[in-house]
Amino acid sequence: MTPLQRYIAEEIATDHVEGLLSRREALRRLGLLGMGAPAAVALLASCAESAQQSAPTTTTAAGSSASPSSPPPGTANAVAATPITFPGPEGRTLQAAWAEAAQPRGGVLVIHENRGLTDHIRSVTGRFAGAGYSALAVDLLSEEGGTATFTDQAAATAALSKIPQDRFVADLRAGLTELGRRVPGKRLGATGFCFGGGLTWLLLTSGTPELAAATPFYGPFPDGGQVTGSKAAVLAVYGALDARVDASRPAAEAALDQAGLPHESYVADNADHAFFNDTGPRYQPTAAAEAWRRVIDWYGRYLG
Repeated sequence: MTPLQRYIAEEIATDHVEGLLSRREALRRLGLLGMGAPAAVALLASCAESAQQSAPTTTTAAGSSASPSSPPPGTANAVAATPITFPGPEGRTLQAAWAEAAQPRGGVLVIHENRGLTDHIRSVTGRFAGAGYSALAVDLLSEEGGTATFTDQAAATAALSKIPQDRFVADLRAGLTELGRRVPGKRLGATGFCFGGGLTWLLLTSGTPELAAATPFYGPFPDGGQVTGSKAAVLAVYGALDARVDASRPAAEAALDQAGLPHESYVADNADHAFFNDTGPRYQPTAAAEAWRRVIDWYGRYLG
């Protein structure tokens, strides 16, 4: 398994351990990834054992007055995202969601979770535009017909797991080129969530000098990754209860230190993996509001 495939498999197992997926559904999804039944059963058992040994202590979130009834952060001024297509690598056509700021201060590439280009990611794209940053979210399943062609969300995730990492990097770089064309002369940033957070790190470790800033949300840092080819100022966002991804934070911080890049890590109290996704079961409104505030402040500092 590639690191990203392993990440997706562990995410499925963690969802089962935390009661978000039945055992039957978790095994079905692992099977779609290509895991045999013995390996899948062993992974579920291993994740359950790890969860028992490292159960975090819940703390109280601070820094925001958000409540469960508050609108998701950034939605008040959000711009409607529209579907577009643009030329991709090797003559391929890429699908995307595009949201244009009235007076762009910069551009943001939004990288989706392992469910593909969903309504939530379209919403986030529009929220950035509402905050003054024209935004583009590439559908990384474009070659497979686009996320909308998958009626089974688990099948979309499985399809993403089979795509070579080089194609992800190439498609995302094409997205940056298209974004730069649409906001000429402006600085560019990248924000990704979960799987997309990992791809944000992958972009940085692949060398992307066109990025002035990046804000990966709870994404795993690549094993042995170096960011010496990047010039981006990085704000890395984590959830305090997300032990699996948090374990890669020291390596990310060490790589950023070694590269001499401006960087900060925000670890949200009382927040788990995917806490920013207001359509998911782990949504934590207080942490989401504070993370959004910090991200917009970060882009204000490094994009304009």
